[in-house]
Amino acid sequence: MVLPIIMLSLCAIGGAAVFIFLKLPKSKANLTENLAEKTANEFVNVRDIRGNLLYTLDGIALCFLKVSPISIDLYSKHEKLTLMRTLTAEVSSVQHDFQFLAVSRPIDISPLLMELTSLLETADLKQKELLKQEIAEMNAYAISGEIVERQFYIILWDRLDDDGQRELLNRAKQFAQNFIDCGVECELLPQQEIVRLCNLVNNPAYTHLEDSDTEPAIPIIENKGA
Repeated sequence: MVLPIIMLSLCAIGGAAVFIFLKLPKSKANLTENLAEKTANEFVNVRDIRGNLLYTLDGIALCFLKVSPISIDLYSKHEKLTLMRTLTAEVSSVQHDFQFLAVSRPIDISPLLMELTSLLETADLKQKELLKQEIAEMNAYAISGEIVERQFYIILWDRLDDDGQRELLNRAKQFAQNFIDCGVECELLPQQEIVRLCNLVNNPAYTHLEDSDTEPAIPIIENKGA
């Protein structure tokens, strides 16, 4: 009586193993094929970017605030404490969800290079030589990408309808005003800056200093295989 039960169990286990073995390669192939057909917008869950809003494929609208960094190195202990308490009080009044994002990007040193180049007209040969060395060093830093700065953003989101979008923009403007009241610059990102931020976050080869073309396009992710 026990032997037939054991045989049936072994047959069931063997059948399940064969079924899984036959199904796995097919599922992997389908997954690879579907991934190859995905557009870049689908891959990063972006449907469109218009005005101050980014629209996702799952029905959410997002807007982005850029918070300018401040240097507190020269602040006294009392000034630091006052700023901390003021910012805490302003931000604690926010009753909705938000996400804080910090990214690194290359610094635009072209104004510094232009200023150094304009000083080359000096008649002092020693000064001219020092300026040339400084310009060469700055160019080397720019090419290597070693000079970076931290940029800070706040992301807000809401449902994708007229009321939700209006409420989202109103909340974003009020949030920005909270920082401005504390003496910290904060702005609502326009369409072109949102595109640059998306490229900066999702495309490691992207350089934000370049003048990006934000016209609608449908880039396709090409599957090179394993």
